Amino acid sequence: MGKAKYIAVLFGVLLLSACAKQAGEQENDNTKTITMWLIGDSTMADYSKYENSDYKKERYPITGWGQVFQPFLSGENLQQLSPLLQADSVIVDDRARGGRSTRTFFQEGRWRQVYEALQPGDFVLMQFGHNDAATQKPERYVNEEGFKEFLRLFILQTKQQQATPVLLTPVARNYPWENDSLRNVHGNYPQCVKEIAEETQTMLIDLNKKSMKHFTAKGRAYVTNNYFMNLPAGKFEAYPDGQNDNTHFQPEGAKAVAQLVYKGLCELNTQNLSNEE
Repeated sequence: MGKAKYIAVLFGVLLLSACAKQAGEQENDNTKTITMWLIGDSTMADYSKYENSDYKKERYPITGWGQVFQPFLSGENLQQLSPLLQADSVIVDDRARGGRSTRTFFQEGRWRQVYEALQPGDFVLMQFGHNDAATQKPERYVNEEGFKEFLRLFILQTKQQQATPVLLTPVARNYPWENDSLRNVHGNYPQCVKEIAEETQTMLIDLNKKSMKHFTAKGRAYVTNNYFMNLPAGKFEAYPDGQNDNTHFQPEGAKAVAQLVYKGLCELNTQNLSNEE
């Protein structure tokens, strides 16, 4: 091959390579990623990200459902949520924290951090009520009207950032059981969430109802031993004396609740599609 011909071929290869790279960059530029922000309490929290804590040694197996939510917003699962979630990928950013009510989540500046980071197209899943209803803990307690006011604030400011709020009623605890059926332990707080959802035209997942139904179907003995933090002595390093906890989840329980939330999003997607027809 002559030198001139060789140079021409080499130039052609380089040109094709540059075009392919540019096309790839344009394709990547068109890829849309949104963030699914989670705000709420300990049942939703990601314990593996707590500061100054060795999760495996000091906390495991406690698991918030938000901690295991990412796989439900990936691959085929994400495709099932189109067009509700108009994105090629979703990043779950779990800001929920143990012991927080709507008021303390706001007062500690945790909501401001989320608000300032929100981008158009993002979603904010809001699950409060466990600690708002804790009358015996005045440092957390928020009465029903105050609870509703903070929810209104979170919703309004989410919409101001062109993001989408989704309200969740609080997930069930493992009590009280009556005639082999799990009942509501959160008083009127789930109803408050429903009223705010209707008032503000905000999407709602009734996680309290869904979890009571699911736990009841599984049976009290099963969820007590496999879903909630009822642990025998000597099994886990973090709980050498065992644990009796019917509020927080082991990994299996967290995954079950995360799936309920995902199914709730799928139902909202179906509703939106029906409304568009």
